[in-house]
Amino acid sequence: MLMLEEYHIILGSNSPRRRELLAGLDLDFEVKVIAGLQENYPDTLRPEEIPLFLSKLKAEAYMPLLLDDSLLITADTVVWNGDSVMGKPKGRDEAIGMLKSLSGHDHHVVTGVCLTTKRKQVAFSVTSTVRFASLTEEEITYYVDKYKPYDKAGAYGIQEWIGYVGVESITGSFYNVMGLPVQRLYQELKRF
Repeated sequence: MLMLEEYHIILGSNSPRRRELLAGLDLDFEVKVIAGLQENYPDTLRPEEIPLFLSKLKAEAYMPLLLDDSLLITADTVVWNGDSVMGKPKGRDEAIGMLKSLSGHDHHVVTGVCLTTKRKQVAFSVTSTVRFASLTEEEITYYVDKYKPYDKAGAYGIQEWIGYVGVESITGSFYNVMGLPVQRLYQELKRF
């Protein structure tokens, strides 16, 4: 149980999964979304640095909105497959291509989280490794056409059909793969 009564907690994310996961910590919070935030990053960053950079970039955009008692939580997730960093697919063909490249392989899911007040900022990232079974083209197109995973890094939601039939194993946090490493977030909030 966290004692954060002195803070008005704000989740700076439009993700329904992040809302659900943060609610699981039994915290009172509100969601604020700034439309049209850019998610560009320097190409000199290593893949594991990208989500941390983007979560801090998102936090900067909210700074003018923060009050003295505000505690902002921002996050970003990427899928890292070999040399390729996968964000959200731009459409059906890209989603299918992403899932084909994940099929039968291990990949890493990295989420960067930033906790920000007017006076303090703490940022961290969590990495999970996911092993996908070999998927058929029919399974991939079925999933993409039915679930339309265009708002998900790597074009999949582990909590959806593809996770049930395709994920052989996970090393690390399941919730991190969903988009918010809540156990680590809880620990960081306790220290905050």
